[in-house]
Amino acid sequence: MARKFLYFFAALIVLVIAGAFVYRFYAVDLMRRYMVPSAEVVALPPPEPRAYARADMWIARPDKPGNPALWLPEGYQPVAAPRAAVFFVHPTSFLDTATWNAPLDNADANSRAELFVRGQASAFSAAGQIWAPRYRQATFGAFLTSKDSARQALDFAYRDVLAAFDTFVAEAGDRPIILAGHSQGALHLSRLLVDRIAGKPIARWIVAAYVVGWPVSIPADLPRMGLPACATPDQAGCILSWQSFGEPADPALIVDTFDATKGFSGQPRAGTPMVCTNPLTGTANGEATATANLGALIPDQSFQTARMEIGTVPARCEGRGFLNIGATPPDLGQYVLPGNNYHVFDYSLFWANTRRDAERRLAAFAR
Repeated sequence: MARKFLYFFAALIVLVIAGAFVYRFYAVDLMRRYMVPSAEVVALPPPEPRAYARADMWIARPDKPGNPALWLPEGYQPVAAPRAAVFFVHPTSFLDTATWNAPLDNADANSRAELFVRGQASAFSAAGQIWAPRYRQATFGAFLTSKDSARQALDFAYRDVLAAFDTFVAEAGDRPIILAGHSQGALHLSRLLVDRIAGKPIARWIVAAYVVGWPVSIPADLPRMGLPACATPDQAGCILSWQSFGEPADPALIVDTFDATKGFSGQPRAGTPMVCTNPLTGTANGEATATANLGALIPDQSFQTARMEIGTVPARCEGRGFLNIGATPPDLGQYVLPGNNYHVFDYSLFWANTRRDAERRLAAFAR
C-alpha cells in the first residue's frame, strides 16, 4: 500500500512539473485560445448626452460617498484640500469571453475596477481630487488578438472615456490637471493626449500624464502626444510610463501585438525604443536599488487588504524600455502574468514613490 502511495505521489509530481512546463512555454498561446471572444463585436451606441453629469457614471468623484480613491494604507493621512484635479482611467477589469465590451452594470467588473481605483488612483490623492469614470471597457481578450473586433471594442470604450474627460474638464475648472491610467486605461489616455491635449490650450494645465502599464514608442507615438517624456523628477508638463518585469523577463505578450502596429505618427512601432520612467527616481531610463523604494503596496490574495513594505523592490530601465524589478520580487502568486510580467502591480510596487512624484511635479508646476 505504501509503495502504491509513493507511485501515486511521484506521478502527481510529474503532472505538476509538466503543467508548470506547459504554462511557462505555452501560457501566452493558451491565453489567446481561451480568453479571446469568438463572437462578433456588438456595436455600442454613443454615451447619452450629459451621461457623465450623473454620479453613478463615476467610480470616484470628489462628491461621491464611499470614494475608493480616498483609501489610504496605514500610516498615511488624507490631505484636506489637494490642489490639482486628477483624471484616472482604470485598467481592464472585465474578463468575459462571451462579449467584447463590459456592460456598465456588470457587478464583477465594477467590483474589480473599484479595487484597482483603491490601490492605484489613491496614490494621487495627496496631489489632487480624483475623478475615475466607469466605461464600457474592452474585455481582457481584446489585448491578445489582432482581430478587427478587438479594435472596434477598444474604440467603443475610448468613446466613453472621451465623453467622461470632457465632463471632467468642465468640472475641474482652473485647477492644474494630472492625467493617469493603467493598462487599457493608459492606452485610452495615450489616445486622449493626441486628441484632446496636443496642440491645445489645455496642454498648459497638465502637471503630468502617467501612462503606466502601456508601451509608448519614443519615435512612433511620443511626437504626436503633445508632451515630452519626463527626464527629471522635478519636471512638469511631461509623460511618465513604465512596465514592470521580474527576472528573467519575457515581454512577448506585449511586443508581439505592439510591434505589429503603427504609432500615432504612422511610423511602425516594431523594434522601437519605449518611454521608460524609473518610478523610484522620476528620471528617464533611471536605475535605483531597493533602498530608494519608499513603500510598495503588497495586497493579500483577495486584494481586500494590503500592507506597505519599504525598501524591498529595486527598479532599472533596460533594453527597449522595460522596467526590471530584479530576480527576487515579492511573491504575488497567480496575479503575475506569463513572462514574469508584474503588470498588475505597476503602481502598487511603487505606490509611495508615485505619491511623492505627483506632489513634486505639482510643486514644479506651481513654480
